[in-house]
Amino acid sequence: MLGFLIRRLPFWVREPLLIAVGSVFGVRIMYLAFSEHDRVAAGIGLVFIVFTAIRVYVVIRALRARRHPGQAASGAAAAGHAAAQAQAQAQTQTQTQPQSQPQHPLALQPQHVLSLQSQPETGAGGPPPRPRAPEEKHNAWGQAFAAVAVFGAIAAVLWLSPRFVPSENNKPQAPSCSDETDERLPKAYKGSPRPVTGEELCNALNRTDLATLLGTPEETATTVSGTNNTAPLTDEKVAQPEAEVKFDTYTVQVSATYDDLSTDQYVKLMKFGNEQNIRTLKVLGRPAVLASDYTMKFEINLGGSGGTGGPVEQGPLARTLSVALDRHDRGGFCDITVWSTSGALPNDSVLVDIAEKVLPKIPERTAR
Repeated sequence: MLGFLIRRLPFWVREPLLIAVGSVFGVRIMYLAFSEHDRVAAGIGLVFIVFTAIRVYVVIRALRARRHPGQAASGAAAAGHAAAQAQAQAQTQTQTQPQSQPQHPLALQPQHVLSLQSQPETGAGGPPPRPRAPEEKHNAWGQAFAAVAVFGAIAAVLWLSPRFVPSENNKPQAPSCSDETDERLPKAYKGSPRPVTGEELCNALNRTDLATLLGTPEETATTVSGTNNTAPLTDEKVAQPEAEVKFDTYTVQVSATYDDLSTDQYVKLMKFGNEQNIRTLKVLGRPAVLASDYTMKFEINLGGSGGTGGPVEQGPLARTLSVALDRHDRGGFCDITVWSTSGALPNDSVLVDIAEKVLPKIPERTAR
């Protein structure tokens, strides 16, 4: 049906339309084929370009015929003038021969009638007009191949431009934090001043320069999340919001615990646990401590009838920076944890840089 409608269009509407569609689709498919190294797509794009080149050749021939309509008829006009000249010469020879019979003054011989009818309109004795010299013909196939070369150059520019002119639009967009305004907050978040929520922590952590701070500027976050949790064994009385941003190399997690535990007390608890490489410092004028610990790894098998999983295993090593929620260390702390599935960890300065970007988004805890 579509082909029938296209054939019904006038020539000067149908051909430019086919050329435009063929060139756009051909260049676009060739660009995608080069960028994704797809041979099938490259073949399809080549078919579109060849089809467009043929349509260009047809239009060039039609334009040449419209611009020079007299070239085709010049040969026929020259033949007609030559025949008229031959007939005029025959008439002249007939008039010079002696007449054997008297003729009426008004009578005309058949040769005279023929001569009168065939005389050219250019005037008596005037030479017939000479046919115009045929103009030099252009190479239509050369023009068609030139059009194909232009399309190929455009495709090459589109393919190579992202390599030489990097654009932020070519990078995949990072996911955004989900809006949890409709979620009912636990009662631990009803106090004044209100603890920071998981969404606010997520927005503070999901920065455009987070991958650069981690030393992997070419990466984009794959998943982000924020939750309004509460500390375990507190009957939902202690807020503990969390946020997590995951990259291909590293995973960063930030949590804020609004309890009464000071940093000094927290360091003493670390020494009784499995934390390693404990080091105290100050971040933005607040007491802080760095420590390492292993994450937990477990699997949940949702297949089958039982839905059981494997045992809990030791995961990769994680590095955590814990900073007090206020300069006077009245209680509560913010944990910034980084780990990777390969077990590699960034330098401690990376955690300090992240903390200096995130902590200003968390209000300091006031005196109670």
